[in-house]
Amino acid sequence: MTKAGGFFTAMAAAAALVAAIPSAAPAANSNDGNWSVTIITQAGNCPSSLRYGVRVVAGRVYGDDQSYQVNGTVAANGATRVTVSEKGQSASGTGRLAGNRGVGRWRTSTGECSGQWTAERRTY
Repeated sequence: MTKAGGFFTAMAAAAALVAAIPSAAPAANSNDGNWSVTIITQAGNCPSSLRYGVRVVAGRVYGDDQSYQVNGTVAANGATRVTVSEKGQSASGTGRLAGNRGVGRWRTSTGECSGQWTAERRTY
């Protein structure tokens, strides 16, 4: 993995969100809304800290930037699981959202880098 500017930009946007229970027809979710996600690298040669925006709509997570792909969901109980891909590289994150905050772990698919993420609901 290269020194991951764009890829970890994507990871930051997503690493914070998305969960484990797929449903046939997603319904509104109390975790829906705009979130600011901070990615902190604790191991590996990746950017030390990044912050990005994501949207959760009906339990699905979308990045604010179309330069990367986010695949995942946030369950009604806040459990999250997400995979972020960009230019053949990927990373995944798991954790939990509760109220207006969230926390979890992430790692690259190669295991080269890992760390934690935090999320905060954005209000406008």
